[in-house]
Amino acid sequence: MKTPHGAASNSPSKWRWRWFFAAAFVALIFFSLLVPLFVLLGLHNIFPYGHLMQNRVSQSETNLGLSGSTIIGSWETNGSQAESNNSRIGSPVKKFAATFVEEEKGNLTSQFNETSKITSSSAEDDNNTTYQRPSSKVHTIINSEERLYLNKTETDINETGNYQKNMLSGGQNVKSCQLKFGSYCTWYEENKQKMKDSTVKRIKDQLFVARAYYPTIVKLNETSKLALEMRQRIQVYEQMLNKVISDLDLPNFVAEMIEKMDETIAKAKSCDVNCHNVDKKLQQLLDMTEDEAHFHMKQSAYLYQLNVQTLLKSYHCLALRLTVRYFNSLSEDLAVLHADKLEDPNLRHYVLFSRNIISTAVTVNSTVMNSEDPDNMVFHLITDRQNFYAFKSWFSSQSYKGASFQIFNIEDSQFKNKYSNLSTQNLSPSEEFRISFSRTDQEAQVERTEYLSVFGHSHFSLPDLLENIPKVVVLDDDVVVQKDLSSLWNFDLGGKVIGAVQCCGVRLGQIKNYIGEFRYDSDSCAWMSGLNIVDLEKWRELDISSMYSRLLQRFEGMNEESWRIGTLRASLLAFHDLVQPLQTEWIQSGLGHDYKLAHGRIRKALALHFDGSMKPWLHLGILRYKKYWRKYFPRDDPFMAECNINP
Repeated sequence: MKTPHGAASNSPSKWRWRWFFAAAFVALIFFSLLVPLFVLLGLHNIFPYGHLMQNRVSQSETNLGLSGSTIIGSWETNGSQAESNNSRIGSPVKKFAATFVEEEKGNLTSQFNETSKITSSSAEDDNNTTYQRPSSKVHTIINSEERLYLNKTETDINETGNYQKNMLSGGQNVKSCQLKFGSYCTWYEENKQKMKDSTVKRIKDQLFVARAYYPTIVKLNETSKLALEMRQRIQVYEQMLNKVISDLDLPNFVAEMIEKMDETIAKAKSCDVNCHNVDKKLQQLLDMTEDEAHFHMKQSAYLYQLNVQTLLKSYHCLALRLTVRYFNSLSEDLAVLHADKLEDPNLRHYVLFSRNIISTAVTVNSTVMNSEDPDNMVFHLITDRQNFYAFKSWFSSQSYKGASFQIFNIEDSQFKNKYSNLSTQNLSPSEEFRISFSRTDQEAQVERTEYLSVFGHSHFSLPDLLENIPKVVVLDDDVVVQKDLSSLWNFDLGGKVIGAVQCCGVRLGQIKNYIGEFRYDSDSCAWMSGLNIVDLEKWRELDISSMYSRLLQRFEGMNEESWRIGTLRASLLAFHDLVQPLQTEWIQSGLGHDYKLAHGRIRKALALHFDGSMKPWLHLGILRYKKYWRKYFPRDDPFMAECNINP
């Protein structure tokens, strides 16, 4: 049969189009897989683009936090280009700050209110972390260092009492690094390392100078050969710095490369160039470098805060395993086991508010080990719903020389109904504040910073939680007891409500703008939580809790975030003229922020207070003080090894 003429003529064309579309489809699939892989592996950095690899950032330079890495291919003297170049660093800075604030107010906080479970990876074994947010939005005073896992806020206060929401801003005219970045500056100064890779630094300096001269040299007709030579050397340097982070990584012929670059730069300097243009280019690169350095400083401060604010994954692992063990075991409940002692007014009662099992165990262990009569000790541990059964499992399985324990879940419905007038129904342990002062002394501005810790909102439920107990000792979970506390129990309160160490570095008159218009002695000293003796009968008689609640509502309103900010002023005023000073030698504070404490004073103290951001259980803790905390670190429970928990 004959094939129609039209069909025969169209058949080859039809197949050609089919093969074309098939090949195009295969190519599309191939490149859709290849290009992301290419970018992921960083292979795109080996190809120059633009006039001279414009806007290319050297990875090694970023890691080392050194000079900026943008090369400008053509030199323009008008101000628009300089503004555009500066915006390359300014934009990420603004973007980072805005992103950080939004995360602080929204994404991070909203995810942790209920489950408190988010993990992030890092370079260390245990540094996958779990966040716990006390509130969905946090006001800060100049800046804030919250410890999310303890529901504590370390807040900056200045003499004017003003505060703002951006944690890392601090104002452009503030000279003190601490006012911008908090205790990160102290940690940075103590832990920074001198740059050992001098050859890498010299290469970067050469690259900086070569970039400054290149835009001018490339415009001169008589220096085209030099411009090509300079361009090639710049590209070689950039490709090398993409792979090199230390002197040990440099090739053997690096000395020859440095010598040749010096010769090239010397030739460029000998040319008849417009010095004004070179000067502007150097200034432009310098400004960009400073902006980039400031940006990385803000990033480092944020990562420091993130480390401070998070609970190690290993600690979360322990809490989960203890909870499972509690429900799988048939051990007798602590409340039943110690029922005859829990409300005995003749025994010595200790109170701790905490979410952290290990830090609480260290505080309890140190108190019991140094006690002359541990059988008469009763510990009332107040925690939240998430850690309640983990606490019960831990303290029912450990031996503490006959000491008795009672575990409270402050988020239980009976407490919510009973104490709904107390600001918040969530666990709120001690709050910490950094108070900064500045004064002009002989035409020089002097900055001074003091750390304070005061009772959190949950402390004001004590008279109702322990209805039949006349007197208690209140401990923070960052305290280590070194000696028997009999002297504290025998301390005469002289009709006052609380015995506390005073901090006369902060007087009420110095923060009057923050406290407000109330009747108080302006020379009165602030006081510190950490280790306190409290007369609960006197507390009930004066109804301190109701007074505290009224002060909070008057100061800040009814939302939780405002209450947390108002804790300091409400606590200072509620206990005004009701604090009996303890001997300052009894308690050594500052082990969480002060690197300069003498070991002699530390060893003589009755108790040590690791107040500040650098807690001893964190990797950021001050190493020279960690031995005092490690001494009482619990090691017997098998879950400690399984969850990889080390002191």
